Parts: sequence; structure tokens; C-alpha cells
Amino acid sequence: MRRKLPGDAPPSAAGAAGAGHAPSASAPSEADLAQLSAAIAAGEDLGPFVRRAFACGRPEPLLASLRAAARDREAEIEELCRAHFHDFIRAVDDLRSLLADADALKGSLSASHSQLLSSAAPLLASLESFLAARSLAGNLSSALASSRRCVRLLALAARANAHLQAGNHGLYLALRAVDAIDRDLASGPEPLPLPTLRCMLLSVVPAVRAHAEREISREFSDWMVSIRAASRHLGQVAIGRSAAARQRQEELRSKHRPLEECITLDDDGVGDLDDFAAAAATADAADGAAAASFDLTPLYRAMHIHQTLALGERFKKYYLENRKLQLTSDFDVIAATPFLESHQVFFSQIAGFFIVEDRVFRTGGGLTSRPDVDTLWDAAVGKMVSVMEDNFSRMQTANHLLLITDYAALLSATMRRYGYPVGMMLDVLAKHRDKYHDLLLADCRRQVAEALAADKFDQMLMRKEYEYSMNVLAFGIQSSDITPAFPYVAPFSCTVPDICRIVRSFIEDSVSFMAHGGGGDTYAAVKKYLGRIVSEVVDASIQKLVDSGSGLSVSQAMQVAANMSVMERACEFFTRHAAQLCGVPLRAVERGRRDFPLRRSRDAAEALLLRLLCAKADEFMRQSDGVNWMADDPPPGGNEYANEVIIYLETLTSTAQQILPLPVLRRVLVAVLAHISERIVELFLNDSVKRFNANAVTGIDTDLKMFEAFAEGMSSLFVDSDQESAKNEMKAALVEARQLVNLLMSNSPETFLNPVIREKSYNKLDYRKVAIISEKFRDSSESYFSTFGTRGARQNPKKKSLDTLIKRLREAS
Repeated sequence: MRRKLPGDAPPSAAGAAGAGHAPSASAPSEADLAQLSAAIAAGEDLGPFVRRAFACGRPEPLLASLRAAARDREAEIEELCRAHFHDFIRAVDDLRSLLADADALKGSLSASHSQLLSSAAPLLASLESFLAARSLAGNLSSALASSRRCVRLLALAARANAHLQAGNHGLYLALRAVDAIDRDLASGPEPLPLPTLRCMLLSVVPAVRAHAEREISREFSDWMVSIRAASRHLGQVAIGRSAAARQRQEELRSKHRPLEECITLDDDGVGDLDDFAAAAATADAADGAAAASFDLTPLYRAMHIHQTLALGERFKKYYLENRKLQLTSDFDVIAATPFLESHQVFFSQIAGFFIVEDRVFRTGGGLTSRPDVDTLWDAAVGKMVSVMEDNFSRMQTANHLLLITDYAALLSATMRRYGYPVGMMLDVLAKHRDKYHDLLLADCRRQVAEALAADKFDQMLMRKEYEYSMNVLAFGIQSSDITPAFPYVAPFSCTVPDICRIVRSFIEDSVSFMAHGGGGDTYAAVKKYLGRIVSEVVDASIQKLVDSGSGLSVSQAMQVAANMSVMERACEFFTRHAAQLCGVPLRAVERGRRDFPLRRSRDAAEALLLRLLCAKADEFMRQSDGVNWMADDPPPGGNEYANEVIIYLETLTSTAQQILPLPVLRRVLVAVLAHISERIVELFLNDSVKRFNANAVTGIDTDLKMFEAFAEGMSSLFVDSDQESAKNEMKAALVEARQLVNLLMSNSPETFLNPVIREKSYNKLDYRKVAIISEKFRDSSESYFSTFGTRGARQNPKKKSLDTLIKRLREAS
């Protein structure tokens, strides 16, 4: 608001003057004025109005309008000032009073400022000194920190150098020191203030790392060479421990065998041996826990150093590749020497290799993985299987095959303890089970043949008790539990213990193969092969000896037959021995026992003895040529041949009682007497005997009675059997000759034609033989028949009956 001053023109005059000029310019329209007024009242921008006015080239109307509007506003302002004039006056007075106060305050402030300046001058000087000191202290602190950093880095470098001088054991500590140097240089708050020191340290760090890598690689290479050399010994020790564990298990089983016999059998005849098996497994596990020690420190040091150098994966690959090369070179062990000589070294090297790998896998912290180890093991098993297949196919000696098989089985047991699968190796061993036993049977066949060829078939003489124990008790072939007096004459020859040793050795070798490499049911397989050696080797060899004869005498043939009786007890021992070695209770063996397996050779031996005895009897029977078939009187003591045969049989029996078992002696005597009976009948049928008379028949009857008396006397020997049945069996052997003699001495030989009587009294006679013999008897003179009946003119009834018999027999033929 502007105060009205003197000389100012009144508004009305100004408005009049302005109005006086209006006609000189075109007056704005009412709409434009209204619009402009509204814009000014609203405080809007007047720029568009101005631009339009100048664009039309007529700004004067606008200027006039604006002046009019200004005058209106001035009028309003003057009106407002008139209304508030006193308020303005008071405000000016207050302002003047305030200016006076401000001048007083200004003076006071100036005095205070001067006083403050005079008081703060020493403080300002002290502050400047403090700031200078603080700046100096900061510089010194920075210098000390840099010095300490340099000292620390130099100390780390000196420590790394000291660790390097300590050898490979300090490599890791040296690397830690240089790693600390590297971290300080890389992540420090500011660069090292000494460029020379920094350059030196930056060159030392990679040099130390390269040196550490070279040294640890050299140490690792030396360890690889040493561990390969140590693997062979390690494998030998581990396999030896497996062999010792197996031996302890077998000893434990042998101690428990008496207990096994008391164990209840199941349906298959096998005892419940769970407790025993658990005890054996516990002992084996305790032994397997003790492993040979070997040093893996260089390997783990190398792995740790490479991991520190961020080369862990490269080292793992390097380790695996080198171990593969070592395993491949281990396979070449068998190339230079025969497999029989190098198989232990070959298997031991591989066993040691994988024992090391197992330890590395379990304690190496991921150096190797299970697939890596399995791959190596699969390659090793494939190679071992190939080598064994090739060499087994060319082997011709059972002992060599057993030696390799046993060591391979020990290797399998050792590696199974470390968790490696060994099924393929055991399959190879089981696959060659038949070949091994075939080779073993061939060796046994040769040994049995040599034993039989060297035997003179005399009773074995034992002078000392240890000989009795070694040859009799060892095979359970004693006939009594009482130890005999020495010297002792055994009822068998030296062949029996020799064969027993051969078969026992075969059983032990078979059990060893089956138990440690054959797989399957050990006892069933051993029993099968035991049956083969008994039947295919022992039985066949003895039968071959017997069938060939080989110039055996009667006493030797008798000894062979006696041996067969003892071999029957030996076969029982073989079965028990196999069961004991396989851990099978004996009650199961007793329950499944079969017939005597040497039946064929036993029957052949008895048949040979019988042939020789019959041949000897035939020699004496040939003296029957001196028999007077038309004698005037019967021989008072029988014919000479009969006495010779009886003497020989009695002598033979007294000797045979000391050798042959009673059942064998009984069978032989019965067969010999039956042969004598046939020979007596053949005497009548002999073509050289054209006719004979009753005196000759009486002499034959006397001979026959002598044989019957001998048979009756021999029947008393068999006290363990039914005496009556033995007596009847002996006499029954002579029944054909007795019936023939009875028929010839009968007053009514025609009764032979009666079926009832013939079945009762002459059932052993052949009617054709009776016809031939009767015709020879008929050829006697008339006076001959008078001896059988009443003398007279009429025909002898016996002759008549005999003629009838002959006639009827001719008609029947």
C-alpha cells in the first residue's frame, strides 16, 4: 500500500485523463475485459493475453485494460490502508523500539565477543598443538602398523623356510605359512608400503608351492614303490592268518565232535550245530580283527598337500591311474615262472594290493570310492579266474591242483573278510572238483595196484604195539577191543592197511578240497567220491587181481578172501572218518549206511578160493582111477582118494580157521562139499567106467559117509549160528551124491518113478543122469543081483525093478 503524498493527482482526475484517451484507441470488447478481469482475480498467467494482443498488433487496448485494473487495485489498497492506518502507525513505532533494542544487543555481543577472543587465545594455541600432535601420532601408528605387517610377513616367510628345511613333514606347515602371506597380500587394507618386499614375497609364494608339490610327489612315488614291495608280504601274512584261523576252527570242531554226537538230529539226520558254528565264527572273527599294519602316512600327507594346493581331484586321478598300472604289473608275476611255483606270490601280491586299497577306502577321506575299488577288484578277479582256468585245464597232478586250490581258497577267505566278493573264484574251484578227484583217483589206482603187486599175501606180523596202533587201531579194523600180545599175527596181509592209508588220504584230500574250495554240501560230495574210490579203484583193482589169477596159491587166495572180510570193517571206518572230517554226527551216518561196497571183489575172491580148492580136490579125485568098479568085496576103509581129500580138507580147515571169518569158511566148505558131491556123481558118469557093481557102490557109500562125517564135524565150528541149520547146510551140500548112492543101494529103484517119493527122496537127481548110471549098473552079471535078495530060480526083484526103471526112463527121454 502506498501512502498518499502531496502533489499526487486525485484518482478521479487520472481516470478522467485516461478516459480522455480512450477514444484514440479501439475499446476492448466486454467479453475480453470480463475474461481478463477473471484471469487477474484468479492470479492466472496473463502471458496468453499478452501474446494474443501483440499477435493482433494492438497492445494498446490490453495496456489500457491493465492500467484500469491497476487503478482499481490501488483504490482498493487505499481503502484498506485508510481502514488500518492506526495499526500501521503502531507497527512502525514497535519497529523503531526494536531497532533500539537491537543496537543495545549488538553492543553487548560485541563486548562478549571481545572478551571471548581474549579468553580463547591460549586454548586456540593448545588446539593447534593438539591437532599437530594427533597428526603426528596418526602417522606414527600407520608406520608401526606397516612395520608390524612387514615383520609378520617376514616371520611367516622365515617360518615357511624353517618348515621347508625340516623336510616333507613340514611341507604342510610351510604351505600354511605361504597361504597366510598370500592372503595378507591379496586382502590387506592397503598395499604393502615396501614394494621390494612385496615383489619378493609375491615371487616366494608360488616357488614354495611348486617346491612342496615336487617334494611331496617324490615322496609319494617312493611310497608307491615301497607299498608294492610290502603288499606281497602283507598278503602272505593275511593269508597265513586265514590258514591259522582255519586250523583253529578245525581244532575247535574236533574238540566238539564228542558233543556233536549228543546233539538231537533233525529230519535229515544232521545235528543242530548252531552253537558250535557260532563259537567257531567268533574265534575266526577275533582272529580276523588282527590285521597286519602298514604305513599310509606318506599317502595321506601327499593327499593333504595336494588338497592344500587345490589339486585334490588331480591327485585322486593320479593315484588311481598309478594303482591300476601297479595292478597290471602284478599280473605279470606269473609270466616269468611256472604257475605252480609262482601262484603263492601271485595271490599274495593281489591280496596285499586290495588289503591296502580297503584301508585307503575306509580311512582315506574320499581318496578312493567304492566303484573305483570294485572296478579294480573285478579286473583282478577276471585275471585270476582266467589264469586258474588255463592252468587247471593243463594240470595232470592232483597234489598240484590241491595245492593251488587250497591257496586260492585261503585267498578267497582272506578277501571275503575284507568285504570283497569271491563268488567267481569259488565257482572256478567248484567247477574243477571232478577233475581234481579224477586225478586223485588215478593216483590212488596206481598206489593200490602197486600195493597189491608188492603183497605176498601172508599174514602180517606186528612186533610192537605202535605197529598194531598204526596198522589196526588207526583204521578201526580190530576184531576185539583187547590189545593182543606181541608179536601179533594179524588175520590180514599188508595190503589192507596200505589200502586203508590210501583211502584215508583220499578222504582227507577230498574233504580239504571240498571244505575250502569245492562248495556245496561237503559231506554229500565227499561221500560220493568215497563211493567212487571204493568201487572204481579198490573193488576194481582187487577184482582185477583175482580175475587174472596172477599165480595165486590156495593160501594166498584164502588170504585175499580174509582181507575182504577185514575191508568190510575198514569201509565202515572210511564212512565214519569222512563224516567226522565234515562235522556230521555219526548217528546220521549209521542211519544211512548201505551194503558192503566191495561185494563184487569179495565174491570174486571167494570164487577164486573156491576154484583153487575145487581144483585141489579134483587132483585128489583123479586118484579115483584106481577104484575097482567090479570089486569082489567092498573096500573096508573107503577108497584112497576120499581119504586124501578128507586129510586135505581137515588140514585146510585148521589153517582157514586162523584166517577166514567163520561165515566165509562156512560158505567155502559148503561149496567144496557140493563140488565133491558133483564129482562123485561124475565118477559114475565117466566114460571110462563102463560098468560097476554093488561093491563099488558100497565103497562110494563109505566115501560119502566120510565126507558127511567131516561136514557134521565142521558144523560144530559155527557156534554163533544155528548149529542145526549149519549141520543141515553142510550135509545138504552132499545131497546129490547121497541120493544117487541111496537109489543105487535101494531094493526098489523103480520108486524113483513115483513123483511123491522122488520129490521126497531124490529131488536133486536128474533123470537123464539116473538113466545113464542105471544102465551101467545093469550090465552086471546075474549072480551079482543075488546079493540083494533071496537066491532062487526066479528073477531078482531088484533087477526087475531096475529094468523097469531103465525102460521107463528111456521112454521118457
